[in-house]
Amino acid sequence: MTLPDEVVMTDSGNDSESGSFQDGNNSSASSTSNNTSRRTVLLGNSALGKSDNPDLDDNTASGRLTKLLRRERELIETLEALARDIERLEKKPEDEAGEGGKDEEEEGDDLEEFEAPEWCVPIKANVMTYDWDSLAAECQFDVILMDPPWQLATHAPTRGVAIAYQQLPDICIEELPVPKLSSNGFIFIWVINNKYARAFDLMRKCYVDDITWVKQTVNRRMAKGHGYYLQHAKETCLVGKKGQDPPNCRHSIGSDVIFSERRGQSQKPEELYELIEELVPHGRYLEIFGRKNNLRDYWVTVGNEL
Repeated sequence: MTLPDEVVMTDSGNDSESGSFQDGNNSSASSTSNNTSRRTVLLGNSALGKSDNPDLDDNTASGRLTKLLRRERELIETLEALARDIERLEKKPEDEAGEGGKDEEEEGDDLEEFEAPEWCVPIKANVMTYDWDSLAAECQFDVILMDPPWQLATHAPTRGVAIAYQQLPDICIEELPVPKLSSNGFIFIWVINNKYARAFDLMRKCYVDDITWVKQTVNRRMAKGHGYYLQHAKETCLVGKKGQDPPNCRHSIGSDVIFSERRGQSQKPEELYELIEELVPHGRYLEIFGRKNNLRDYWVTVGNEL
């Protein structure tokens, strides 16, 4: 609430007593001017306690009104400051970063504060146009991990959950030259429910196993997400093998079920990386469609969000 510094209350110019618009009546005009001056009320300054009038103290009606108006102004300023603080605290990371940023929840690390592991090999590139032939000529990998941005089945499958990354048609994912990158080794591919059939077609000749990630909350309860028919509380990673076992490969290790807390959107559990490194110790590891939270020592990570 904004109060004017000064409100002047005067009689109308048509006041019959003033005679201020009568020709040749200077005495009447002077008298009217003096009367008008006496009727001037400095309401704004009085309300703010700036008047020198000794009658405006806390024991008079005007003094109490002044005190209440001053208190009202202080409360309004306090509420406005609190509203600004609440808006700043509730603002999501993607709002601060601009359109196309991540959520949250999904990876709230600030880029300036993020430090990549010392021995990781991040390659920021568009996986659809990257020179895979040159990479394949330099290194053949023992393990390849992929988390493709599968195209969802419907236009609004997430029911209010924003998707912060670009989705790719199946044909784009199928045309990735993965066979060139490994002569003997494993491939791990995360799939979504409506892409099981497509993923199995891709791995028909090499499928050997699968891993189920049961998502949990911070309280170790099952974290149910949105689904078209059923609520989803798990994700599946298919495992394939090409050629012979890579060097140092171990058998019958770990488990095909991971119980782990759900973190950011599309952020997969760290236990999977640990399982891969236990399956093929000291191996040559490649992740495609990686993000900065996926970077690990001794891994090559390719993605356009690094």
